[in-house]
Amino acid sequence: MTSNAIEARDLGVRFRRGRRGGRSIKDLFGGANRRTRPDEFWALRDVSFTVRPGESIGVVGRNGQGKSTLLKLVAGVLLPDEGSVRVNGGVAPLIEITGGFVGDLTVRENVRLTSGLHGMPRAEVARRFDDIIEFAELRDFVDTPYKHLSSGMKVRLAFAVVSQLDEPVFLVDEVLAVGDKAFREKCYRRMEELLDKGRTLFFVSHNERDLRRFCTRGLYLDKGALVLDAPLDDVLARYNADYAAG
Repeated sequence: MTSNAIEARDLGVRFRRGRRGGRSIKDLFGGANRRTRPDEFWALRDVSFTVRPGESIGVVGRNGQGKSTLLKLVAGVLLPDEGSVRVNGGVAPLIEITGGFVGDLTVRENVRLTSGLHGMPRAEVARRFDDIIEFAELRDFVDTPYKHLSSGMKVRLAFAVVSQLDEPVFLVDEVLAVGDKAFREKCYRRMEELLDKGRTLFFVSHNERDLRRFCTRGLYLDKGALVLDAPLDDVLARYNADYAAG
């Protein structure tokens, strides 16, 4: 069994403009170049890296360069068209705030449902329920339908649930930008606690200060390719130089 937390080998994901590209039987047995149609593009291609347990990785790049796609591949919610990604242990994903939550169910019901979908036993959900609600600051909204929560409340609930999962790999996209400053700082303290416990962090952010706070290593994606895998300072210097050059 691998000793790495994450292993990605020659990852590639292809999309059709406007919707996900489907495959025919002929496509499956054709070469990669043959399968690419004029209305398709590769959101990621030939991306390879390994992550050791306990590492904190910052994923940087301009919008639309494959950062969120990479996190979805690691989370297992998106399958690669090429290559493979292997995660040693489970994943606690904070990628899309609506993922797993049902609008017509109450906060109480959604906590039980979403925690269960992530594999938390019913008894453990009951034991941690009060902590989740207190962290999310939703004590007065436990019987409110999820669809009536504000965007900030949805972020608070999602982070409160996911941060209670005992999975070794923690994925955070830029959803925390929706929350207010005070709650975001509380989330960041929780992330530091998880890192202190040896969790592995994959963190997508455009905020350089936040990246420096949590991450020691960076992955720089551009046009679906992994441009640089290096210490975070080197990755940010390269990214900033490329951005300034246009």
